Amino acid sequence: MRFLSKLLVAVLLLVGAAITLPGGSAGSVLGGSTAWAADEGAGRTPVPHPAHGKGDHCVMPTEFMRRNHMLMMYAHRQDVLVEGIRTTKFNISGCVNCHAVKGEDGQPVSFDDPKHFCRTCHTYAAVQIDCFECHNSKPQASDKSAAKSDDLGADGADAAKMAAFLRETKK
Repeated sequence: MRFLSKLLVAVLLLVGAAITLPGGSAGSVLGGSTAWAADEGAGRTPVPHPAHGKGDHCVMPTEFMRRNHMLMMYAHRQDVLVEGIRTTKFNISGCVNCHAVKGEDGQPVSFDDPKHFCRTCHTYAAVQIDCFECHNSKPQASDKSAAKSDDLGADGADAAKMAAFLRETKK
């Protein structure tokens, strides 16, 4: 299973590289149209215009991420949940922190708000996601982490119990 996960990521990275080559396009590589926001004529459903990230670039080219972000996030989820490998490149908190949209009060909106960067496309595509059942849909302060000791009990006992459980299940 680990081999297949790595193979999928390698193929996706190659496709992403082909998209960024001169003359390369997502349409020619993936067999689809590269026009994301074209043809908003009368009688057509307006296409989404998701918020741009705060950085200079995404972890992968824009067209690649539009078409394949779910596969990259799925592969990352498998690495974390199944293999116990934690990396930050395709971590959802990075997406949330970079692409956050602010509401009327100047604070980042949650997934419940139609302006949330994920909702703009997922509502358009009628795709229901469950990411924010566990993950926060608003950016977190940089000093917060998923496993602060005060969240896990004063001595981190819950984390120790979980680590022991995981060691036992791997045997």
